[in-house]
Amino acid sequence: MTKTTRTTRIRTLTRLTVANRVSAAYLALVGGAMAVAAAGPLFATGPDASLIWVWPALFTFPAFGFVAWLGEAGWGGDAPTWFFVGGIALSALVQSLALGAVWRTLRGRRGDRTHHLTTAN
Repeated sequence: MTKTTRTTRIRTLTRLTVANRVSAAYLALVGGAMAVAAAGPLFATGPDASLIWVWPALFTFPAFGFVAWLGEAGWGGDAPTWFFVGGIALSALVQSLALGAVWRTLRGRRGDRTHHLTTAN
């Protein structure tokens, strides 16, 4: 594999992950939820203050389910915080890539239809 082919593939994956409307909106949603969750315990003093981390996990759920399973298998339910926060970030990127690929596929199909249309004489 040549360097230009590898660079092209990396650029394509980056575009699918972060450089389209759907992926950017999804990453903004997850990032906002993580920012609120990180700031929540600073302002809330109740015993349920740490439950705010449920929202970022729910926003990344299908992929985060695997991360939660790894945490349970590896640490027996006592996984470190960095593992779950990193898992949320990685899950968001994986799902953003999937959303970008679906978006590109749907946009491509719509574009293909318009190219085959001709005007009637």
